[in-house]
Amino acid sequence: MTIKANDKLPQGKVLVPGEDGPKEVALADLTKGRVAIFGLPGAFTGTCTNAHMPSFVRTADAFRAKGIDAILCITVNDPFVVGAWARETGADKAGIQVLADADGSVTKAMGLEFDAPPAGLYGRCKRFAALASDGVFKVVQIEDSPGTCSVSAGEALLEKV
Repeated sequence: MTIKANDKLPQGKVLVPGEDGPKEVALADLTKGRVAIFGLPGAFTGTCTNAHMPSFVRTADAFRAKGIDAILCITVNDPFVVGAWARETGADKAGIQVLADADGSVTKAMGLEFDAPPAGLYGRCKRFAALASDGVFKVVQIEDSPGTCSVSAGEALLEKV
C-alpha cells in the first residue's frame, strides 16, 4: 500500500554516511519534530541530480525558516555513493541528510518501489516529497513518472508547509 497523509512513517533502518564509515540509524530517530522528506530513484541519475536535489538545496533555508527541523532524502543506493553524491550536489552543505536505503526495505514499506529495466534501475524509490510531524505524514506528493520533478520539487513542497 502506498503512503498517504495521516499514515505513520514506516519502521526501518537506513545507512548514514560518516567519517568513520556508514552508520545504521532508525528512521524514527531522524523523523522527530517537523521533517521534510523526499525520495528519488537514484544518486547521480539525471533528474535526481539536475532537478530534484537542487530544488531542495535552493529551498533548504526557507524550509528551516518555516520551522522544519530536518530535511531528509531517501534513495536506494549504497552509503558510499550517497555520501559522494551529497558532497557533489551540495546537499551536505545545505544541511540535507541523504540516507541510503541500501536494501530498499524502507522504500518497500512506503509502497514506493518501482523498476525501470530500460534504465537499469531495479527496486528503486518513486520520486516523492512529503512533510511529516513526529513520525506521521501530513502531506505526501508522488510523481506519476520517475523522470518528472514537479509536485516533488522543493518549491512545490514548501508551499504546503
